[in-house]
Amino acid sequence: MSEAEVWVPGQRPESGGEGRVRIPVVPGFVTRAAGPEAEGLSPKALGKELRARVPRADHDSLVLTEDRPDAVRAVEESGRGRVPELTPIRVGRMAASPFAFLRGSAGLMAHDLVGTPVTGVEAQLCGDAHAGNFGLYGDARGSLVIDLNDFDETVVGPWEWDVKRLAASLVLAGRVAGADEDVCRAAALDAVGAYRRTMRLLAKLPVLDAWNAIADEELVSHTDSRDLLGTLERVSAKARNNTSARFAAKSTESAHDAEGRSVRRFVDAPPVLRRVPDAEAAAVAASLGPYLATVSEDRLPLLARYAIQDVAFRVVGTGSVGTRSYVVLLLDHRGDPLVLQVKEARPSVLEPHLRAAGFAVRHVAHEGRRVVQGQKRMQVVSDILLGWTTVHGRPFQVRQFRNRKGSVDPAALAPDQVDDYGRMTGALLARAHAHSADPRLVAGYCGKSDEFEEAVASFAVTYADRTEADHADLLTAVKNGRIAAELGV
Repeated sequence: MSEAEVWVPGQRPESGGEGRVRIPVVPGFVTRAAGPEAEGLSPKALGKELRARVPRADHDSLVLTEDRPDAVRAVEESGRGRVPELTPIRVGRMAASPFAFLRGSAGLMAHDLVGTPVTGVEAQLCGDAHAGNFGLYGDARGSLVIDLNDFDETVVGPWEWDVKRLAASLVLAGRVAGADEDVCRAAALDAVGAYRRTMRLLAKLPVLDAWNAIADEELVSHTDSRDLLGTLERVSAKARNNTSARFAAKSTESAHDAEGRSVRRFVDAPPVLRRVPDAEAAAVAASLGPYLATVSEDRLPLLARYAIQDVAFRVVGTGSVGTRSYVVLLLDHRGDPLVLQVKEARPSVLEPHLRAAGFAVRHVAHEGRRVVQGQKRMQVVSDILLGWTTVHGRPFQVRQFRNRKGSVDPAALAPDQVDDYGRMTGALLARAHAHSADPRLVAGYCGKSDEFEEAVASFAVTYADRTEADHADLLTAVKNGRIAAELGV
């Protein structure tokens, strides 16, 4: 281990007076003492310098390339490798509205973002930070936390991509909700403004306080989103009842196994929930053995008190429809249930576009591990049973199912709540990014003025218009029979 010579104020060597002391240089830690003696530019100053190379006003730009796939081809390409018979359900869900189309087309938007300005500052991205991917979930003590809650596409990349996807989604959600154009643009503007102000707040806090900033009801006050309190209270009440026990009560029935013992089994509810052949169920159940090696060791005694009862296939989400996703029923000694979700982890749709944007692609050995580690890196509080495994050679993530989860449908909000929701989600995104990108650096770039949010809001309106045109093309293709869609599922 090498050593560095640094000033330590108040240190008095034998020769008398303040002097230098040698301390070991430890990889992963700052090697110089903090304070005015530190050499070089501060992160905040470095952020300010980035404005000369990437003017904040330039973030309003969107230049679509000639090789951009049309909407239908993009949907078809994103469906490759999924369960074929579920593709019409995915198309039908994307066809429901322009906002729904955006939800299922993260890869297409990543393609479009390649040519937009970036500072080169990396962050752990959600990768699909649209307004519908925020919500409530329970921590280990049963308290509810508000945060990002979907990480299928998480990668390390340009922080601006998450911000622009959130802003564009708010414009689309507002339009679906019936808000006028001024309100829709204000929602995007307010979201990015809340992102900027939250980064500035986190940059000023002690590092540990900023790191542990919990996304809870105080955030609503911080972002001036009190008009949302009634909506959040209703969602919270629903989330508290959204448990494994409730799901199991509705989705399982009593039965007897081959030896006459009483068991519980999932009940077919096609196309969303269906039983699977015994061999497939056995493979999923067996995969929970290797999964245990990926869970924090102190959770193993907890899981050891459950017995696996049954496995079923369950369709989830919009962008996720067609991926392989299972629910596994476990029972404790009292017969009380715990349901785990074993969900296929495909490569992030952002990955093919990172290198074109000037960012390194960090290849991982297991896509489930990428999802789980990305989630833990962005959240302050994560599911205590997160892990990953492999089924028939395919990577999967494992997590609790119905862990008191609840979400706000931004497209169903009252028009006067859309901008409040935007402020809340913008603050949440900033807090999540601040775990990997130094908030002092990002805050230094964004600055005190509204120049950055004005530019991104303009981009958001332009991209929302583009998405509406893509959605119209998809509807035409469905009507003409070019692509099959099962609507209303």
